[in-house]
Amino acid sequence: MSRICTKEEPSALQALAIASAQSVHAAKPAKLQKRQFDILQPLRQWLDGIEIRTPKMAHFLAKAIPAQCPFERDIKIFGRIIAHIPPLCKLNPLYEQLVGLRFRALCYLVDRCGLDIQSYC
Repeated sequence: MSRICTKEEPSALQALAIASAQSVHAAKPAKLQKRQFDILQPLRQWLDGIEIRTPKMAHFLAKAIPAQCPFERDIKIFGRIIAHIPPLCKLNPLYEQLVGLRFRALCYLVDRCGLDIQSYC
């Protein structure tokens, strides 16, 4: 499809120059965004990509990965707090991927094996 240029429409070169000038002016007040490098991203993708293929693997994952985030604790001696342990899920950067993996294992046990997973909860 060809386009006919008229006097009202700017030429392609003029349109490119106008668009370029507008983008330069628009970019000046904006702050540059820093790219954040996430060293754990490949491991997260690997965990998300794991497929549950055997009942043995599903049983192992469902038993090995806890159902709930372990609770926080204060260590006290003589009534004084000497240490505070935060919830362990906040310390584990892969917690969400592990919970997702456990969920997929439980779904496998229900859908493919027909098991009651109430004992895993």
